[in-house]
Amino acid sequence: MREEPCFECLQRRIESDFSNKLVFSYGVSDSGLPFCSSAVVQVADPKGEAASAEFILVCMPTHANDCLAKYVDEYFMENPEDSYKEGIGDIVASEIIHHQAEVGVSNLTVETASSDSLLNKSESLLNRSRKIIVAGLSSRGSKCSHSSRFSCSRIISALASVAWVGISSGLVVEEFASDFSSGSVEDHVLCSLSLLMEGKASGRESLNFLNLVGIPSFNEDIFPGCLRHPNIAPILGMLKTSDFVNLVLPKAPYTLENILHYSPNALKSEWHIKFLIYQLLSALAYIHGLGVALGNICPSNVMLTDSCWSWLWICDSPWLRSNLTSENEECAIISSSRSGCFIAGCPSQDLYADLKLSPSIDWHSSFDWWWRGDLSNFEYLLILNRFAGRRWGDHTFHTVMPWVIDFSIKPDESADEGWRDLSKSKWRLAKGDEQLDFTYSTSEIPHHVSDECLSELAVCSYKARRLPLSVLRLAVRSVYEPNEYPSNMQRLYQWTPDECIPEFYCDPQIFCSLHSGMADLAIPSWGRSPEEFIKMHRDALESDRVSCQIHHWIDITFGYKMSGQAALAAKNVMLPSSEPTRPRSVGRRQLFTQPHPPRRCATWKTGNSSNRLAVHQGQGSEIVNEKPLLRQTVYLQDLEEAAAFSEHARYLSPLYCYHPKNNADGISSVEEPASESSKKSVSGKPELSNKKEVLSDIDLNYLLDYIEVDDESSLGYQELLLWRQKSYDSRALSEDVANDIFSVGCILAELHLRRPLFDSTSLAKYLENDILPGLVQELPPHTKALVEACILKDWRRRPSAKSLLECPYFPPTVRSSYLFIAPLQLLAKDGSRLRYAANFAKQGALKAMGTFGAEMCAPYCLPLVEAPLSDTEAEWAYILLKEFLKCLKSKAVKSLVLPAIQKILQATGYSHLKVSLLQDSFVREVWNRVGKQTYLEMLHPLVISNLYVAPHKISASAASVLLIGSSEELGAPITVHQTILPLIHCFGKGICTDGLDVLVRIGGLFGENFIARHILPLLKNVVRYCIDVSSMNKPEPMQSWTALALIDCLMALEGLVAVLPKEGVVKELTEDQSCVHVTVLMQTNLEIPVLQVAANYLITLCQRIGPDLTALHVLPKLKELFDELAFSPETANGSGSLGRALRFARSKVDEESQMGSRMDLVLLLYPSFASLLGIEKLRQCCATWLLFEQYLLRCHNWKWEYTGESSRTGAENISANRPIFSKATASEYNPAKLLLNGVGWSIPQSQGVRGAKNLIAQKRFYSLHQDPVERHAASSNIRKREPWFWFPSPAANWDGPDFLGRVGGLKDELPWKIRASVIYSARAHHGALRSLAVCQDECAVFTAGVGPGFKGTIQRWELTGIDCVSGYYGHEEVVNDICILSSSGRVASCDGTIHIWNSQTGKLIKVFSEPSADSLHLSMPLSSASKINNDQTNMLNANSLTSGILTSAFDGSLYTCMHLLESVEKLVVGTGNGSIRFIDVVQGQKLHLWRSESVDSGFPSFVSAVCSCGSDRMQVDGAAALPSWIAAGLSSGNCRLLDARSGNLIASWRAHDGYITKFAAREDHFLVSSSLDRTIKIWDLRRGWSSEPIIFRGHTDGVSGFSVWGKDIISISKNKIGLSSLSRSADEGRAALGNTSETLHARSRNKKLVSAIKYKHSSLLTFISCRN
Repeated sequence: MREEPCFECLQRRIESDFSNKLVFSYGVSDSGLPFCSSAVVQVADPKGEAASAEFILVCMPTHANDCLAKYVDEYFMENPEDSYKEGIGDIVASEIIHHQAEVGVSNLTVETASSDSLLNKSESLLNRSRKIIVAGLSSRGSKCSHSSRFSCSRIISALASVAWVGISSGLVVEEFASDFSSGSVEDHVLCSLSLLMEGKASGRESLNFLNLVGIPSFNEDIFPGCLRHPNIAPILGMLKTSDFVNLVLPKAPYTLENILHYSPNALKSEWHIKFLIYQLLSALAYIHGLGVALGNICPSNVMLTDSCWSWLWICDSPWLRSNLTSENEECAIISSSRSGCFIAGCPSQDLYADLKLSPSIDWHSSFDWWWRGDLSNFEYLLILNRFAGRRWGDHTFHTVMPWVIDFSIKPDESADEGWRDLSKSKWRLAKGDEQLDFTYSTSEIPHHVSDECLSELAVCSYKARRLPLSVLRLAVRSVYEPNEYPSNMQRLYQWTPDECIPEFYCDPQIFCSLHSGMADLAIPSWGRSPEEFIKMHRDALESDRVSCQIHHWIDITFGYKMSGQAALAAKNVMLPSSEPTRPRSVGRRQLFTQPHPPRRCATWKTGNSSNRLAVHQGQGSEIVNEKPLLRQTVYLQDLEEAAAFSEHARYLSPLYCYHPKNNADGISSVEEPASESSKKSVSGKPELSNKKEVLSDIDLNYLLDYIEVDDESSLGYQELLLWRQKSYDSRALSEDVANDIFSVGCILAELHLRRPLFDSTSLAKYLENDILPGLVQELPPHTKALVEACILKDWRRRPSAKSLLECPYFPPTVRSSYLFIAPLQLLAKDGSRLRYAANFAKQGALKAMGTFGAEMCAPYCLPLVEAPLSDTEAEWAYILLKEFLKCLKSKAVKSLVLPAIQKILQATGYSHLKVSLLQDSFVREVWNRVGKQTYLEMLHPLVISNLYVAPHKISASAASVLLIGSSEELGAPITVHQTILPLIHCFGKGICTDGLDVLVRIGGLFGENFIARHILPLLKNVVRYCIDVSSMNKPEPMQSWTALALIDCLMALEGLVAVLPKEGVVKELTEDQSCVHVTVLMQTNLEIPVLQVAANYLITLCQRIGPDLTALHVLPKLKELFDELAFSPETANGSGSLGRALRFARSKVDEESQMGSRMDLVLLLYPSFASLLGIEKLRQCCATWLLFEQYLLRCHNWKWEYTGESSRTGAENISANRPIFSKATASEYNPAKLLLNGVGWSIPQSQGVRGAKNLIAQKRFYSLHQDPVERHAASSNIRKREPWFWFPSPAANWDGPDFLGRVGGLKDELPWKIRASVIYSARAHHGALRSLAVCQDECAVFTAGVGPGFKGTIQRWELTGIDCVSGYYGHEEVVNDICILSSSGRVASCDGTIHIWNSQTGKLIKVFSEPSADSLHLSMPLSSASKINNDQTNMLNANSLTSGILTSAFDGSLYTCMHLLESVEKLVVGTGNGSIRFIDVVQGQKLHLWRSESVDSGFPSFVSAVCSCGSDRMQVDGAAALPSWIAAGLSSGNCRLLDARSGNLIASWRAHDGYITKFAAREDHFLVSSSLDRTIKIWDLRRGWSSEPIIFRGHTDGVSGFSVWGKDIISISKNKIGLSSLSRSADEGRAALGNTSETLHARSRNKKLVSAIKYKHSSLLTFISCRN
C-alpha cells in the first residue's frame, strides 16, 4: 500500500504548514485503518474554532519530475514576485505581449484593443494571460506520456483554472476561502452571461463558457482555456511545502456512493439519472478533448452538491499522481508491504504492524481469509465497516466495533460470566425487551431502534479525553462539565446503549486525558496498564468464544437482521427516514440479505511473532486424510455454505474499470486519429479564428432556439439502435479514454439496478468469454442499449463522450435543462445567480423548454429566492417566481413554488419580496394556477401571521390590504372561518393595529347584518372568556395574555362601532342584558389599563348613539359601578390607591395618560358624561352625583362650568371638557388605510363595485347628523346585495379553551359541532334533487334534480349570492350523479349516459354511452343524447331508496355511477350489467371495459358505487400514480375489489344485505361503505376482506349517503344526519350515532327525505340536498 501518515501526524503537519489557520476535522481513508493523505478541514475563526465551510485537503508527495511539482515550480519561475497573490494565469501585460506569437493570438489582441468596454478589456486580458502562462509553461515543461496533444502543465492549468498557486500559508487559505464563501471565484463569468441575456456587450467569457457546456456543440478538438468546466471539482489552491503539494477543494456534502447506499430514492426518476449521466459525459468530453483520460471513475469519485449537481474528482488522475523521471521513463510506484505511519517516531507505527489490510479491499479474498482463520476478527470487522461506508475519525459515522465483555471481571473463556451476548444488539441489552416491545406497539411508525448503533454523542463521549473542548461542547453538551463523563470502562459500558469503537482495541492513548479538569479513563483492576488492557481486550475479541458468535452481531449490524421478519424477531426494526427522497451522506447500509456463516473455530495468537493462526483442525488437505468421514462431510458442508455466501455478496467489491493489458502501469498515451484538426492541435497552434467565428454568432435568440423543446420530438428505441450503429464510427481516442466510457456505462447500469454491474468474477467472464452479467437483462430497453454500447469488449467500437451526449437516449429536456442550470453551479454570488436565472426566464427560456423542463429546473432556482435579498435582488426573485407560476403545471406549482413562497412569508422583518408577494395581483395569479382551496391551505395562514407577533409595519399593511381585498371574492363563509376566526385567535398575542383594522373593514365590506351575526358574537364570547379566566387563580403569563386579549377585543369593538349605524349599535351593544364595556368596568380583578381602555371606548360608543339613547340604555347599567365608586374608601378619604402593576406591554395604551387606580374611572367617566348629556341630566340619572363632584373637586380640582348652550351633546364639547386621561383610540396614521385609499397601491379590483361607504370604514367620530332615511336606505342596499343572512354564526360553536388554539390551517379550526343550525334553504328544482357537487374553491355548488317534464336539470349556484347563475338542460332523463372535472371548468353528469359540458357556458362538449343489449352489432352515434332509449328507467327512484327493491329490470347499457381519477383525468363509470368502463375525459374517448363475470342473487346486479385508492398520489418522478385498486359496489350488496392496473379480480365478498349506496377510500387500506341495510361498514383491507369489519348500526332507515371528514363520517338516513368516528370502536360509534340521530331528528320536524351530503373543509360547510 502507498505510504501514508496516521491521522494524528497528518493533523500536526496541517497545523504546522498553515499556522493553525486550518482545523483538522477527520481523515479521509481508502482503507479501514486511520492512515490517509487527505483530510476534511475547516478554516479557523479568530477564536481558533472551526468555521462552517468544509474543505478537502489532499497532500500530494512531490518528487523530482512529478508533473504537479514541475508545474508549481515552473509557475514560480514565471512569477517569482506572485508566489501566492495571484491565481493561475494572472501575469503582467508585458509577458502577454512577449508570448503572443507563441500561441497565435495576435488577432485576438487587436480585436480586444479596439474595444471601448472596460469589461471586455479586463476579461480578455484575463483570458489571454491565462492562456499565455500555459504556453510559457509548456515551452519549458518536459513531455509526458499522458497526452500527445498538450503538456501536463497546460492540462493542469485548464482543469484547475481557479486555483491559487503559492506557498502553504494560513493567510493564503483564508484569502481563497473568503473568495469561495463570498462567491467571487467565478462571479465574473456569470455576470458576463447575465449581460448576454440582457442583450448587452458581455465579453468573451460568456461565449467561452457556453462552448464548455456544448454550445454550439461539444468539441473534442479544443484549446485549453482559462474557465473551469462546471462538472469538474474546483481546485481552489495548489500550495507547496518542501515535500508536498497541498490541493484544496471544497467538500461536497455527498458522493454518488452515498446516494446509492443510503438514499437511492434521491434520484427521483429515470430523467434525473439521465441528467446526472449527461453531466458526467459533459465533463469527460472536455477532459478527453484535452487529450487525457480521467481514470478511476467510480461512484465514490463523483461528488454531489446539495442540489445533486455532480463534480468529477480529478485528484486521483494519473497526470496528478504520477512522477516521471524523464520523458521516456515510466512512472515509479512506491509501495509498502507493512501497515503503519511512515513518519519517524510516530507511536502508531507498531499499533497496526500485524494487520494485513490494503487500500484495494476485495470481498472474496477477505471473507475467505477470515473464514479460514488467516484474518483476525478485528481486521474483518474493519473491512465490513469500510464496505458500509463508515469512516474512522468521522464522529458522525465512525467505525463501529462490538462490546464483547462487560468489564466486571477478567475475561475467561471457560466461564460465562462477564461476556456480552452477541446475539442481541447493545441497544436491546440496554433497553430491555419489554421497553422495545412497548416502543414498537405504541409508535406511529413501528420501530425498536430510533438511533444509529453508534451515535455522535457516544463517539465523542468515548473519546472525550482526546478531543478538543470545542468539539465536546458542540456534540455532547454546550456547557462542559468533566464530572458528567463516565470515569471508568465498566461505567462507560453500562451508560451507553451504543456499540464500541476500534480505539478501545488498539490505541492505549485513548485513556489519557488532555484536559486538566478531566481525569484519565480508568481501566479495570485486572489490567495493570492501558497497554496491557488493550492487549487483553483485543484477545477477548479474537477468542474462540467471540469467534463462534460474532456472525450474530454481524447479522444485526450489517446483515439480514436489519430488515424484514428477521429484524422484527431480533427487535432490531429501525425508524425509517422521514424523507426518503432527501440525499444522505450517512446511514445504515445492509450488506447482506442472507445469514452470515459462522467462522471456523480458531484462535488468533496476537502474541506470536509470526502472527500465524493456530488452526485446531489443521489445513484442509490434512483434514481429508486424518479426520473421520463425518468430520469431512461437515467441513465440506460448511465450506459450501461459506462459498455460497461469498458468491451472494460479491457485489460488495464492484469494478468500474480495468487496466489495459498493453500497459502495465495503467497509463497510456492518447493516440488520436490522424485528422487535420488533431494535427493542428498537437502542434500547439489551434485555429482560433474559425472557432471564434462560430462563437460570435451566439446570442440570446440562438440560446432560446437551442433550448426549445418540441413535445413531439421524442425519439424511440429504433432511433437509439440506429444511433448505436453510427456510433461505431466515432470511436474513443485511446484505450484509456474507452475505459472511461466503460466506467460510465457501469455507473449508468448501477443507478438503475441499484447494485453494481461487474465484480471481479463477472468482469473476468466478460473479458475472457464475452458473457454479459445476467443483470443487464433487467435494465430498461433504452438504458440496456446504451450500457451495452459503453461496455463493448472491443474498446475501439465504444462511442466517444461527444457521441454519447448527442445520442437520442437523452431527451431534449435534459439538454435544455443542463444549459439553464450549468451557469447556476459556478462559484458565484447568489445575487448573480438570481440575476442570470431571472433574466433568462424573463426572455422565455422556461417557456421554451416546456413545463417538464421548467419543473426540473425549479429545484435549482427556487432556493435562491428564499434567502434574504436586497431590493434589486427581490425584483429578480419576483420575476423568477412569476415565470415559474406561468410555466409550471398546477401540481408542480403546489409542490415546488408554494413551499418557497411559504418560507418567504414566514421570514420575520421587512422584505421587499414579501411585500411584492402580498399584492392582490400576485395572489390572483396563484389562484388561477392552483385554485383558492390550495391557497387557503398553504398561504392564507401565513398572510395572517404577518399581522401578529411583532410584525413589520410595511408587511403588515400589505397583508391587511390583501385580506380585505380578497375577502369579498372568497365569500362570507370562508372569510369567517379562514380570516376572522384566526385573527381573533391572535388577540393577546401581539396582533397589530392593521390586523384589527382587517376585522373592521371586512365588517364594513359585508354589511351591518354580517357584523351583527358573525363578528360581534365572537368578540362578546372573547370578552366573557377573558373575564372568566381573570377571576381564576391562573399563572401570571395567562393573566397578562387575558389583559392584552381584552384590550385587542375592545379596540376591535370600537372600530366596528364606527361602521354600524346608530340603531345597530344600540341593538347589539347596549340593549342586551349587559353591555360589554360596562361588564369589563365592573370587574375588580382586571388590570388598570384594561379598565382605562374600556372606559374610553364606552365614551366613544355613547357619543355614537347620542345623549338620549345613552341615558336610556347605558347609564342604568352604570348605576352599580357608580355606587361602588361613590362609596369606596378612596372617595371618602380623597386618595386613590395604586392598582396592580402593569405587567404587559403598553403599546396599546398611551403611556402619558395612564390611570393610577380604579378610582380614576370617576375622573374619566363623569366629566365626559357631563359634557355629553349635560350636567343636569347626568345628575338626574346618577344618584351619587354629589359625592363624585366633591371627590373631583377635592382631588382633581374639577368643577363644572356653565357656558350657556355649550353643554350640548357635541363631540367638540366632549373633547374640550375631557380630562387628561382621554386617549385617541388609534393613531391617525394608518398604513393600511392609506393603501386602501390609493396611496402606494391601487384599490383591489374586487372592491371596485362597492361604494365608498362600504369600502372605507368611517372614522370613529361618525357623522351623527346623517339623515336617518338615507342611512336606512344604505343599510337596506347592503342587506340586499350581501349574502350575510344565510351563513350561521360560528359563535354557537364557541368553546373557551378553543380560543387558545394557534393560528394555522385546517387542523387548527374549531371541531365539528353536530348542533350546527340550519343555514339556508332554497328551492333548487321543480322535482326531487338527486345529487350535488361542490367546486374545489368552494365558491359554487352544482345541483342535479328533476326539471319540467321529468327531465334532468343541473344548476350552478354561486355561494357569494345564493343565486343560480347558469345551468345545463341537455339531459333527457333524471341525473343521478355529478362530477366536477379537474381540467378547465368542465363537468360530467350522468343520466344513463355521460355528458361532458362547460360549467360556465352550459355548452355540451361530449356524450358517452354504451350500445344497448339488442344492438351490440351497431355502433351508436354519440352526437346526441336523444338517441338513447328514453324509456329506460333511472338507476334509482324513490322506491329503491326507501325499500331497496327495483321496480323494473335495469338496462345493462346504461351508466349508473361515476368516480374521477383526478391525477390521470379519467372517469371510472359503473354500468347496469355490473361492468366498469374507463373514459379519458381529456382525449374525449372511451377506454377499456371490465365486464362482470357472474350474476348475483338470481338477477343481474348493476354497479351502484365506485371508488379507488391513491387517485391523488404522485410517483417519485412527478408522474401521476394510478390507484392500486378499484372497489365496485353492486345493487345486490356484493363488493368487488379489482386491480387497477390489470383489471384482475382481487376479491369479491358479500359486503351488505342490501343495496350499496356509496363507497369511499379513507386511506389505501381503508374502505368505507354504506347501504340501504341501515349500516355503515369500515373494511381494513390489510386484514383481508374475510375479517369482520367495524359496523355502525345506529340508523333507523337505509343510509343513502355519507361524507368523510378526517376521522369522522357524516351520514344521512331519511331525514336524519348521523356522526360516526373512524377512530372509535363499533360500540362507541353506535352510542354516539344514536344520540346524534335523536338530536337531529327533533330538528327535522318536516320529515324531508335527505338525498345527498357534501362536506367542505375550508368553510366548515355541509351541503345537504333533500328529495323535495
